[in-house]
Amino acid sequence: MQWLSGNFRRELKGYTLTFTCALIAVALTAAIILFLGWKGLSVFTHNVSLENLFSIEWWPDRPPEQGGPQVGILTFIFGSIVTSVLAALVSAPFGITVAVFMAEISPRLGQRILQPVIELLAGIPSVVYGYIGLSVLVPFIRENLGGTGFSLLAGVLVLAVMILPTIASVSADALRALSHSLKEAAFALGATRWQTIRMILLPTARTGILMGVVLGLARAFGEALAVQMVIGNKREIPRSILDPLITLTSGITMDMGNTVQGSLWNDTLWFMALILLTISFCFIFIIRMLGKKGVAR
Repeated sequence: MQWLSGNFRRELKGYTLTFTCALIAVALTAAIILFLGWKGLSVFTHNVSLENLFSIEWWPDRPPEQGGPQVGILTFIFGSIVTSVLAALVSAPFGITVAVFMAEISPRLGQRILQPVIELLAGIPSVVYGYIGLSVLVPFIRENLGGTGFSLLAGVLVLAVMILPTIASVSADALRALSHSLKEAAFALGATRWQTIRMILLPTARTGILMGVVLGLARAFGEALAVQMVIGNKREIPRSILDPLITLTSGITMDMGNTVQGSLWNDTLWFMALILLTISFCFIFIIRMLGKKGVAR
């Protein structure tokens, strides 16, 4: 009985510890959501209309005699969306190609060389990416393509490199998880290796590959420092890929130290953070739906 009692106490302690940690995680998440919701929605206490809020006019400190403040955040939203989507479109083909090489073309070489390289890329701090982009990419664009160098193109290229490890790793895992019987059946029917990869393996693993692309897109959307260092942070909608722009994350980080708590400007920044959180939830929802679809298949 003593032995049973000791085991029961250890089981109870383990259960209590894990349950407490899970409860703390849930409580922290709920607290962040409630706090951002409270702070973000407080912008409407300043009699701001949705038309004003979702416009391109950004003059948060303009005095009343000149028309009053304007806090249109559409420019920031547009900048975040176009930069993230273009980065995903650039990075996805490279990431999927690397994944195919690692999982199907040369698994041994991929495991010994490419996998450590991918992990190294994923571990590099974002400020390093931004500093390299500022020192190398921005001058290259300025000297060879025109403009100031601080541009949408610079932000897209920096983000594309940053999300490449995520897309490649998740896509490679999706390909490795496929049954070997698929390849054996394709080879038995006379298919070549490339036909098997293109017509059998990639379509079958598309759910996992899409999940990797969405994860990369989510990271790109939430990235702040590296993008802020190379895009120019100009509060205008760009007309070409060589024009500067601004994103939600860079707008928040640049202005959060210049505002007074409770002011219209400050509450607008909290509303921008709430939009970022909402979009992150959308990405999580998409990933979960893709995961359920993959399990169902």
